[in-house]
Amino acid sequence: MIAFNKYYNQFNILSISLVIISLIFLTFKGLNFGIDFKGGTLIELRATDSKINVSSLRDNLNQMNLGDVSVKNFGNQTDFLIKFENNKMKNVIEEIRIKLEQSFGNNFDFRRVENVGPKVSAELLRSGVIAISVALALMLIYIWIRFEWQFSLGAITALFHDVIVTLGLFSILGLEINLSIIAAVLTIVGYSMNDTVVIFDRVRENLRKYADIKIYELTNISINETLSRTLITSITTLLALLSIFFFGGEILKGFSLAMIFGIIFGTYSSIYIANTVLVRLKVTQKTVLRDDKN
Repeated sequence: MIAFNKYYNQFNILSISLVIISLIFLTFKGLNFGIDFKGGTLIELRATDSKINVSSLRDNLNQMNLGDVSVKNFGNQTDFLIKFENNKMKNVIEEIRIKLEQSFGNNFDFRRVENVGPKVSAELLRSGVIAISVALALMLIYIWIRFEWQFSLGAITALFHDVIVTLGLFSILGLEINLSIIAAVLTIVGYSMNDTVVIFDRVRENLRKYADIKIYELTNISINETLSRTLITSITTLLALLSIFFFGGEILKGFSLAMIFGIIFGTYSSIYIANTVLVRLKVTQKTVLRDDKN
């Protein structure tokens, strides 16, 4: 049996530190919102000349006063994904086409052009925040009905930990936040809650069975009894996500990376955050039996 409970204090200190660091970065540095949330233009470009690279393209576009410009390879070395902020230039796509033809010749195929206005982007950002907030609130209600309030507090604490630390990492690394990342965060919330509920079910079951065992030991027993299920689910999910991250192309990198962070933090928090709350609140067999009577 692995003695997870021996490291409750150490990992609690680590988690508090991660949350504080994440909040500091989120407050002072903020998030790197993509064009979905701050408005802008996206161009998918294919070059017929293999000598054209990201660096030369970026240098040319920076001369046009397009605002914040991002140029990345997309799929292979001759495909490029260009993003830039909205600006007041008329016929901006035509201006870009002329500029690139002057520098590189007629060696480009504009495969896709998308525009997101500031009003639409503001609505998308608001909808994303509402979606995450509603998901957390519904999870709180579900756990409150399903378990005792101590379990609810543990589950919600773990959820907030996962969301804040994942977003904090995106802020620290300067990774782009777009609609796919919001989808990833919502998926993380569901995954983390599912893992926590499995362990909590076993904790409550063991509380009814072993009246003489303290919650400190009981949580450790419950974690070990559900460990094989937790590891199988986490590892198989991570293998799929790693495949998407390395072979899924540029567009899926942010989504898969957010999911990888979330799966790791979700598994960790189910063990060292949610269960630690039960230990701190000194949950006993009487807590569960009293709720059963009600």
